[in-house]
Amino acid sequence: MPNPFAYIGHTARAFTQGTGNIALFFGKFLAQIPRVRFKLLFKQCDDIGVKSLPIVILTAFFTGGVLALQSYNGFDNAAIASTQVGKLVALSILRELGPVLAGLMVAGRVGAAMAAELGTMRVTEQIDALYTMGTNSFRYLVAPRILACFLMLPLLVIVANVVGILGGYAVATQVLGLNPEQYLNTSFSGITSTDLTLGLVKAAVFGLIIGLMGCYHGYHTKGGAEGVGKAATIAVVYASVCILVSDYFITAWFI
Repeated sequence: MPNPFAYIGHTARAFTQGTGNIALFFGKFLAQIPRVRFKLLFKQCDDIGVKSLPIVILTAFFTGGVLALQSYNGFDNAAIASTQVGKLVALSILRELGPVLAGLMVAGRVGAAMAAELGTMRVTEQIDALYTMGTNSFRYLVAPRILACFLMLPLLVIVANVVGILGGYAVATQVLGLNPEQYLNTSFSGITSTDLTLGLVKAAVFGLIIGLMGCYHGYHTKGGAEGVGKAATIAVVYASVCILVSDYFITAWFI
């Protein structure tokens, strides 16, 4: 019969060791930031930011539309609903759904791609070849990716916020028949600088998490093609979980 205490101890040890390794990996990234080549950074910004725009826009638009429908039906009084739907949609998008959904979409698209790309380079010994030639593989491969995630996700979230509010506006005015001017006035009257700041802080942290998880698990891939697949899966799962956990603590800190 397996010893439950041994399992708990093994799990705690693995978690502590993994957390320490990721912390050291993050420290190496910080040390390489001043030496990142702008050409490599711009390329990663294009891959991570520009090419993620379609999925982020699509997700944000329909999320705003669903929020408008659900919030309108949630009010018993139609008069109250007409004055509160816009505010509810705007605050929900800015404070929570915009950053979180954009983060999860980018984690699924970019985190897996980073882990798979770096993992393939690791198992085919391309990273070892760079080291043999005297090239700093961490500066060349890892630092531009993490930094690009950190820089681009807030910009993606800004786009998601605007599109999400527009999605709510479209549904509220064209489907629910609310007054367009009243909807816009109530939407923007409830927004404060704290709401904007909270969403952008979350976006920056989420971008850092996505880049860190994708690069860490890809950079340390083992086991050939099977290992590459596992690295991509683990990177997405860990990034998604960390996004949701950190979302709670950031929100609690601001409140």
